[in-house]
Amino acid sequence: MLTQIFTLLGALAMFLYGMNMMSSGIQKAAGNKLRSLLGAMTSKPIKGLLTGMGITAIIQSSSATTVLVVSFVSAGLLTLKQSIGVIMGANIGTTITAWIISLLGFKFDIAALAIPFFLLGFILLQLKKDRYHNIGEFVIGFCLLFLGLSLIKSSVPDLKSNPEILSFIANWTNWGFGSILIFVLFGTILTLVLQSSSATMAITLIMLNEGWIPFEMGAAMVLGENIGTTITANIAAAMGNINAKRTALTHTVFNVFGVLWALALFHPFVALDKAVVGIVGEFNPLVGLSMFHTLFNTINSFILIWFIPQLEKLVIRILPDKRPAEEKKDKHLRYISGGPVATPELGATMALMETANFAEISSNEVQIIEDAVENLGNSDFEQYRERLVKYEQISDNIEKEVNNFLGSLSEEEVSSKTVRIIKALYRINSELESLGDSGECISRILQRLKSSGASLGQERKRGLAFMLTGLRSAYQTMIDNLKAKVPGSSEKQFNMARALDEEKALNCLRDKLRDEEIARIERCRLTEEEYAASTLYLDAVSELERMGDYLINISQAMEQAKVL
Repeated sequence: MLTQIFTLLGALAMFLYGMNMMSSGIQKAAGNKLRSLLGAMTSKPIKGLLTGMGITAIIQSSSATTVLVVSFVSAGLLTLKQSIGVIMGANIGTTITAWIISLLGFKFDIAALAIPFFLLGFILLQLKKDRYHNIGEFVIGFCLLFLGLSLIKSSVPDLKSNPEILSFIANWTNWGFGSILIFVLFGTILTLVLQSSSATMAITLIMLNEGWIPFEMGAAMVLGENIGTTITANIAAAMGNINAKRTALTHTVFNVFGVLWALALFHPFVALDKAVVGIVGEFNPLVGLSMFHTLFNTINSFILIWFIPQLEKLVIRILPDKRPAEEKKDKHLRYISGGPVATPELGATMALMETANFAEISSNEVQIIEDAVENLGNSDFEQYRERLVKYEQISDNIEKEVNNFLGSLSEEEVSSKTVRIIKALYRINSELESLGDSGECISRILQRLKSSGASLGQERKRGLAFMLTGLRSAYQTMIDNLKAKVPGSSEKQFNMARALDEEKALNCLRDKLRDEEIARIERCRLTEEEYAASTLYLDAVSELERMGDYLINISQAMEQAKVL
């Protein structure tokens, strides 16, 4: 008996591992195409529903889809309103798994076919190309899933020959509507424990096939599974921002509402399900349960799709944003939060978008430096100097947070393409942090100028203005190049030639201004203060040119890594 129990648990573990491996493989194979698919969505609910159905049908996991959606809402790539439609579609898409199991897992010996497919999966795993490797992972996961299902079926106790084993489950079916509620609770708890509605659905189908429970109790378990499956998204959102938590709560509200109306109309609904299945022939309980699962999620989605604005308002009322006003204004990080990362591939895209955001924040330094130069002789200078110091601190913090995020991605199994992206982003964020250091360095140079009582004069101010104009243009090219590498971006194509031309122009301008200043020194007898002004001016010009070097390094890092 003990051996049989451990065999059953082991078979269940194999089923779950196969499901996770299959889903992981197809997600990695799809990569940024999933991100582009979600990113292209509009506010039209029906489009979101169809997208959710399609993604879930492909990756065979509604939990993975909802975690994906929660992560995108957390990053600001989807709105709460858009996410509701996707979650509705995910609930419909996940019913495909039940159909596969009911139509193939019981009528055919899929386990016998799974063994030869292991060979195919193993061969694909040995290939160096990431795409084949990921497909191989999917194939082996698919084989493990059906091997696990076959072992579960063969290791469950036979109630007919051993009626005392688990007979208490059969007794639960004799309490009328109370039995229905018990099996709803049983389905919910089982899904919470297994963290997979597909696994619970497989167990329900086996219990029904073995005659442990009648069809109505199986249908009640299906309702409970729809509540239990929402826990995955809520766990994923626990460390996310307020919008991530709202998205996960929407999933729960949506499914709980569906279970409530299905319970209120339980017997008519079961009769409808049997009538629909009976259209094509004699009623088959396994097919009937799969149809019940599909009908429930489809009807629930098409009821609530008309009430998405009301759902959104309800969730916002339940979870108001109680953060202080100062925290709400802090938008240094836009795409990365403490929330979930659906896959390393998608996480790398989020990090790339965050890096582009970092670059835009960094570019503000050019205007602050210009304002500091213009106000060097009056009291407003100090506020600009302090802002440059603050920007250096902001750069340090952003680099640290983005690098921590990249480090978490590196802990997962990632493709060689994603490894290249991560390495490039480490370098790029280091260069952006160095730009912050340069801004702070220029603030110290200007402070020394002001403290010495020296004056730059109009010619030197004009020289710095020329450098800042060239630097501003180089910054914009670098930002455009970063954005051009983001999947689905509307930015222009990556332009390395332009970046190189602007860096060369800054070098030439630096040389020209330095030659002019040396000529000025040789031509005029300078006082000690004027000589100090000249030296500090050349230091500022050199630092601005060094910022241009950091900018070209960023574009080169993107190009050399062959990002996307």
